[in-house]
Amino acid sequence: MRGGRILWGQIAVVFTIVLVMTWAATQWIAFRLGFQPQLGNPWFELVGLPVYYPPAFFWWWFSFDAYAPAIFVEGGIIAVSGGFLAIAAAIFMSIIRAREARNVATYGSARWAEDREIRAAGLLGPDGVLLGRYDRDYLRHDGPEHVLCFAPTRSGKGVGLVVPTLLTWPASAIVHDIKGENWTLTAGFRAKHGRVLLFDPTNARSSAYNPLLEVRQGEWEVRDVQNIADILVDPEGSLDKRNHWEKTSHSLLVGAILHVLYAEKDKTLAGVANFLSDPRRPVEATLRAMMDTPHLGEAGLHPVIASSARELLNKSENERSGVLSTAMSFLGLYRDPVVARVTAHCDWRIADLVGSRQPVTLYLVVPPSDINRTKPLIRLILNQIGRRLTEELTTSGKRHRLLLMLDEFPALGRLDFFESALAFMGF
Repeated sequence: MRGGRILWGQIAVVFTIVLVMTWAATQWIAFRLGFQPQLGNPWFELVGLPVYYPPAFFWWWFSFDAYAPAIFVEGGIIAVSGGFLAIAAAIFMSIIRAREARNVATYGSARWAEDREIRAAGLLGPDGVLLGRYDRDYLRHDGPEHVLCFAPTRSGKGVGLVVPTLLTWPASAIVHDIKGENWTLTAGFRAKHGRVLLFDPTNARSSAYNPLLEVRQGEWEVRDVQNIADILVDPEGSLDKRNHWEKTSHSLLVGAILHVLYAEKDKTLAGVANFLSDPRRPVEATLRAMMDTPHLGEAGLHPVIASSARELLNKSENERSGVLSTAMSFLGLYRDPVVARVTAHCDWRIADLVGSRQPVTLYLVVPPSDINRTKPLIRLILNQIGRRLTEELTTSGKRHRLLLMLDEFPALGRLDFFESALAFMGF
C-alpha cells in the first residue's frame, strides 16, 4: 500500500473513532436521562428509540450538568476513551506506515541485502566469484547464475573483482584480457595449479589456435563451418539482416572452407584466403576445382561444396566478382603473417578447457590498438567455445567447471549466441 493512502486512511480512522465514541456518549446520556423532552428533538428514530446528533452530549453537559453530574461523568469517560482509542489507532497505523515507507519503490526498490539474506543466498562460502566484502568475510557467488559487474572506467573492477577471483578460482577459466593486466598479475599463480595459455593474435610467440581444426568431419561439418562463416560475415556483430552480397559470400565461404579442409594442404583461414585469391588461376578455375574435386572419394563430389561453386558460376561475371571481393574482405585479417601463424595449428583444443587432467586457463589478450582489427577472431573463438560446450547440457563429474571472465565484454560487439545462451550457459 502506498504511504499517501495510509496517511489518509489513518486520518479517517481516527476521525471515525472519535465520532463514534462521542455519539455513544450522547446516546448513553440520553438513555440515562430517560430520553426526556428537555433534551430536544431527536435527529431520527431507530426501532422506536430516538437518535440524537453526535455533538449533543456537549450541549447537554453545559446545560444540565448541575442536575445529574454523575451521569455526565460517565458520558465524559466514554468520550475520553474514544480519544485514547483514536491515539492508539493512530500510533498503530503510524508503525504500519513506517514499515510500508521502507518498501516504497518510487525511486527504485534496490537495497543492500541484510545478514539473513546474505547467508540464505550462500554468499559467504569459500569458493566462487568474488563480489565484495561483508564485515570480515568475503562475498562469493558459486552458483550457476551469471554475475554482471557494471562500473565506470578505472573504478576498481579489475583489482576488486577480476584479479581476486582469478587468484582463488580452482577450476578452468577463459579470461578476456584486453590490456594483458590480468595475465601479468595472475598467470604465474594459476600456472602452479594448472595449465596456462596466452592467445594474442598480434604476438608470434602466442599459443596457437586454428578454428578450422575444430570442424568435425562427417554429419557435423556443415553446421560447424556455417557457424564459422556466420562470424566471418558479421565481424562487428552489428548485422540485423544480411544483404545480397553478405548472403552469397556466406555461401561461398562455407563451400571454400569445406573444400580446403578436404582437398588443400593449408587447412587454415589464411589458406582459404589464398585459395580464393590464387594469382595463378582465374576465379572460374578455382570454382571449377571445387566442383570437380572428388572430396568424398568413391562417393564423388561433396554436395555442399559443389552447389556453392555452381551457384557462383551461374552468376554474371560482374556479380561473381562482387561476391568474391565481399568474401575476401572478411578474410583480410588472416593475410597478416602473424595472425596466419597463430592460427596455423592448435596448441590447445576446446575439449581441453573442461576435459584435461588439470584445469586450463586461457587468456585472450589483445592490445588496445588492435582491438577492432582482431575482434572477428576473438569473437569466432568465443562463439566456437560457447557452442561446443553447450551442445550437451548433461555433464560428467570428470569435467572441470569453466569460468568465463569476460572483462571489457562490450568491446567484442554483439554476440547473438551468448545473448540466447545466457539461459543455460551455467558452466
